[in-house]
Amino acid sequence: MKGLVLGLMLIAAPAAAEPVRLAAAGSLRAALHEVAQAFAASPGGVPVAETYGPSGLLRQRIAGGEAQDVFASANMEHPQALNRGPVVMFARNRLCALTRPGLDFPPGELLVRMLRPETRLGTSTPGADPAGDYAFMLFARAEAFRPGARAMLEAKALRLTGGPDSPRPPPGHDGYAWQFERDAADILLTYCTSAVLARAANPAIGRVEIPADLQVAADYGVTVLNDRPEAARFTLFLLSPDGQDILARHGFEAPGARR
Repeated sequence: MKGLVLGLMLIAAPAAAEPVRLAAAGSLRAALHEVAQAFAASPGGVPVAETYGPSGLLRQRIAGGEAQDVFASANMEHPQALNRGPVVMFARNRLCALTRPGLDFPPGELLVRMLRPETRLGTSTPGADPAGDYAFMLFARAEAFRPGARAMLEAKALRLTGGPDSPRPPPGHDGYAWQFERDAADILLTYCTSAVLARAANPAIGRVEIPADLQVAADYGVTVLNDRPEAARFTLFLLSPDGQDILARHGFEAPGARR
């Protein structure tokens, strides 16, 4: 009798929903972790299994068969290349320049400082990580102000992060602050949201705003990779006022923000 009752209870009990599998750009880690927790606690929400990394490498893994439900990229191109469905812009970011402790200068001097032969200029890895692509787009813009600047900057750029073989920081260390801990660069171009985290880890690191005529917009895109309703619900939550408020608290701009 006891076995029969237990069996009926198991039949009647609803199966726990599997977590939503989220693959997202590393620059979204802090913000989307909070979004994932809020979604799981919301009515009808489920846990989220989070995977973070350079968007280009994540795209390659998904294209190669890695099972994910939602892909949130630091650009629009990588999710579009998967051709799994519509890609929606859900946030925007900007580039900032981090500087080693003790190196301070106004924004107007940024291009001159980057071009100096002795300046070690760090970026992420183009192709693998959109942060590197955006940095190289900035180099292209610099050509209008200093002929030859693009080739000089591309040649000297140290691809410090975002690549498949990039050195990884020790556990508990911010990836960009660690580049200065190991004295790898004098100037490092990254997202402004990542600059906030780096300076929280080490307030001695400097931050220089990119002049408007060199600035590059970083548009973040999200796509649902399959027909799981939980994946669609998570994406709608990300686009909702609650999800957008969390992104804003982490320094991201709304998709429609004016430049």
